[in-house]
Amino acid sequence: MKRYICIDIGGTTIKYGVIQENGIFEMTKEMPTQAKEGGGAGIIDKIKRIVSAFLEQYEVSGICVSTAGMVDWKKGVITYASSLIPNYTGTKIKEIMENAFHLPCEVENDVNCAGLAEYYAGAGKGCESSLCLTIGTGIGGAFVSDGKIFHGFSGSGCEVGYLHLPGGAFQDLAASSVLVKNVIQKKGLKEGDLNGKMIFDKAKEGDRDCIEAIDTMCDILGMGIANLCYVLNPEIVVLGGGIMVQREYLEPKIRQSLKKYLLSSIAEHTKLAFAQNKNQAGMLGAYYHFKEQHAEGVDLLPAHKS
Repeated sequence: MKRYICIDIGGTTIKYGVIQENGIFEMTKEMPTQAKEGGGAGIIDKIKRIVSAFLEQYEVSGICVSTAGMVDWKKGVITYASSLIPNYTGTKIKEIMENAFHLPCEVENDVNCAGLAEYYAGAGKGCESSLCLTIGTGIGGAFVSDGKIFHGFSGSGCEVGYLHLPGGAFQDLAASSVLVKNVIQKKGLKEGDLNGKMIFDKAKEGDRDCIEAIDTMCDILGMGIANLCYVLNPEIVVLGGGIMVQREYLEPKIRQSLKKYLLSSIAEHTKLAFAQNKNQAGMLGAYYHFKEQHAEGVDLLPAHKS
């Protein structure tokens, strides 16, 4: 059975593991990215060490990379990265890895990978089209139709966080990081005095400031999702990101907001679900992306760690 190395590069953590061709992880680990210390060069050093260590233990058929930042997926190059990962823009991950290890390597944006993971082995499995949104520090989007990521003409398709809504950009109004900032400001607290979990705990206890801030966030999420549905008309919208651990509290509020902004004739044909693959989403989606590029076919089996 073929094996592949999967690596998911985030601003805070690098997740990595070995996956079998049937979509089952043999093992997974993680390490801190330390992006500020090493920048792009430091990340390359880390993933080289990861691959080298695996090659001492396994016979591997390819390297599958999911990464933060905008990616030219055909060339495997980072075309833009924020200041969270210094000196990462322009990094030629595919070329570097293939030259170093003489193995095929494919690279894709982490949100697109999460979208592929949900489409093939998650909440969107069996659907013709899926819009996946990750809601965290910002808001990312991936649209998958007939098994293919929509990249747009220049590779920036579905950069939904920059969608303009009344009051500003989508991610500047409804990301979980903004929720925390808004409550801290409203209560006159200092940065670090509250986090997302504390805000939800307080809301469940009846704190009006927290309840109102969450309601506002959900209203804006519904507006943004509705606008995207008018353009893309997905069969299912899948919501992911750290804040979605509050699914029971958030789901009815987001559904109510979506109903408010989306025509009923469209809403009744649009499913809303929550992501299932959690921490493995980036790695799993990177594997599916690799399989597509090498025409090896995709096994629609649920992934899990053995």
